[in-house]
Amino acid sequence: MSGAVEFLTVALETAARGWPVFPLRPGTKRPALHGETNCPATGACAGGHQAWEQRATIDLDRIRRAWSTGPFNIGIPPGRAGLVVVDLDTADPGDPEDVPPPEWAQLGIRGGADVLALLAERAGQPVPATYTVTTPSGGRHLYFLAPTGPDAPVLRNTIGGLGWHIDTRAHGGYVVAAGSLTPTGPYEVADDRDPVPLPGWLIERLRPPPPPIVPAAPVVSGRGRASRYLEAALAAETYRVHNAPTKQRNQSLYVAAIALGQLVAGGALAEHDARAALMSAAGRHLAVGAYSHRQAEQTIASGLRAGAKRPRRIEDAA
Repeated sequence: MSGAVEFLTVALETAARGWPVFPLRPGTKRPALHGETNCPATGACAGGHQAWEQRATIDLDRIRRAWSTGPFNIGIPPGRAGLVVVDLDTADPGDPEDVPPPEWAQLGIRGGADVLALLAERAGQPVPATYTVTTPSGGRHLYFLAPTGPDAPVLRNTIGGLGWHIDTRAHGGYVVAAGSLTPTGPYEVADDRDPVPLPGWLIERLRPPPPPIVPAAPVVSGRGRASRYLEAALAAETYRVHNAPTKQRNQSLYVAAIALGQLVAGGALAEHDARAALMSAAGRHLAVGAYSHRQAEQTIASGLRAGAKRPRRIEDAA
């Protein structure tokens, strides 16, 4: 069986679980789909650019057509699949700076799995057995069912939010599916049971802060003061991002993007100015590798889209 057929089989089996898939470039973890900057505005994007999260599918015919053109790896957007994936990474023995923070080191922590076990112990709960994938680096991806219900939080990606060498992938992110292959090794199923619900003690740790309250009426300022109000709003949201606590860096960027997205939708702020302000504010976090430039762009774009659903206008008093 050729490589392309093998990857097609994996993609079909993954979709059969109800998990949408999209192609990753052969041998890599990078999406094979075009980006927003080079979008042809045709086909699936005729009505506006559709990113990999929107274009992921469980349609078997679409999957066959996509994977018939090459041996693509398989990406899963957990948010679309109703999942939250806890990514337990390992320390890099070749990197002398990849050591646990002192508060973790003194407890004998050696990687993300140790951190999660300690968090579970402190919560008085076990780490539940669930669908698990091993990564080429020796880490593990634990798949959980995302919380549901009218009061359930919408969970997004976190980077180090649970602790050293633990990231999570939910809305706005993706994971490489088992059966994919990279030059450093394969992604393989370690536990093939169905995912179990994300435990409550993890939900509370990952629960995002509430979005900013939107007034029912437009913000009305005295003549000539609208620009000053806008400047104050920009200052407040960029301050939020720049001074975000370590465990809330990505979420703070998302919340700030929602707030500025409301002003963009209300016509008070140009979208490119909002993006530039947020990216500049995220500079210190980019410098320390809290998230990549691409991840920051994706979080900003997602927040702006969410904010656009609730426009906020600034009007001068007559």
